[in-house]
Amino acid sequence: MPRNNRKLIPESRDALKQMKYEIAAEFGLPVGYGAMQGMQDTEFAGELGTMSSGSYTSSWGRLTSRENGSVGGEITKRLVAHAEKQFIL
Repeated sequence: MPRNNRKLIPESRDALKQMKYEIAAEFGLPVGYGAMQGMQDTEFAGELGTMSSGSYTSSWGRLTSRENGSVGGEITKRLVAHAEKQFIL
């Protein structure tokens, strides 16, 4: 059976990607956009959960299933909360 990851709103891709990286940073996970690779240990890098030992990576594949799942679960939790607020208003 082919997978269908088609977004109903294609413009949401960037917003979801940004949310994913923000949540990973909140959880202190060592991931980030590829353009940030090789950054020195700065206050900004520290806020994003990067590591000064050179182990900074933009690869989600180096995280455990639990770590990746926690980010996905938090995205779902926040999207549901946002939708519920929209119905209440």
